Amino acid sequence: MWEPYKKGFKAYLQLERSLSDNSVEAYLHDIEKLTTYLQATNNLQAPNQLVLADLEKFVRWISELGMTPGSQARIISGLKSFYKYCLLEQITTSNPTALLEAPKLKRKLPEVLSFDEIESMIQKIDASKPEGGRNKAILETLYSCGLRVSEIINLRISSLYMDVGFIRVIGKGDKERLVPIGSDAIKYIKIYKENIRVHIPVKKGNDDFLFLNKRGTKLSRVMIFLIIKELAKQAGIKKNISPHTFRHSFATHLVEGGADLRAVQEMLGHESITTTEIYTHLDREFLRTTLQQFHPAFKQ
Repeated sequence: MWEPYKKGFKAYLQLERSLSDNSVEAYLHDIEKLTTYLQATNNLQAPNQLVLADLEKFVRWISELGMTPGSQARIISGLKSFYKYCLLEQITTSNPTALLEAPKLKRKLPEVLSFDEIESMIQKIDASKPEGGRNKAILETLYSCGLRVSEIINLRISSLYMDVGFIRVIGKGDKERLVPIGSDAIKYIKIYKENIRVHIPVKKGNDDFLFLNKRGTKLSRVMIFLIIKELAKQAGIKKNISPHTFRHSFATHLVEGGADLRAVQEMLGHESITTTEIYTHLDREFLRTTLQQFHPAFKQ
């Protein structure tokens, strides 16, 4: 009964919203959850027959299954997108999700590395090994440009404009942006490209990817994750670190240094300024700890 709606929704997400395969799958999974619930409660009605009360019961059901508030909020967001599509396609004339409330979320501030911690991780790289030169270029680029892990593994040689100090990045939803790149990152990319990458037998179709494994194919997300975990361990850093930590640190250091939030939004490739605003909360935390550390009136 719901299959045609799911197919149409999938096409809308892919074609009109240009979402990645992972995002499309996540949205479809949310709708799958709803139809599972409707079947389980013998209430398998079409989208235009469901009312707010039905969806509120569904939210209570997923909550009782033990889903975290974050997962619940994501599913509700998926339902809202689905009904937006239904309105556009005139499958429904009203939107039952308009008053559907997500659980209040406490915004968890992400872990941030200090500049010294990032330096100590980079210093732990064994530059005598070929992968050491590559890893150094990766970490310098992650921190210098605030890239997502998917953006670093898909970074292309044809997207490097190092003579003018920029790189072209393909972000979420295939959106392109130009990001300034620092002199250290440029230096280590050049060393890697000219002295290490040239000795790798490149597999067909991988010629334009900048960072390659020793088999000549582009790196996986997991590989970047493992490289960073290992270096953090060697540097004695106890924080919970992932490639995203470099992106958070890049943005936090910019905001702490007084950068304009719109400029930070542009560099991170955030569609909405509200996503970037999390760094103003980090900034307030930074101000408080700075005052406690250095201001006589704040000292315990």
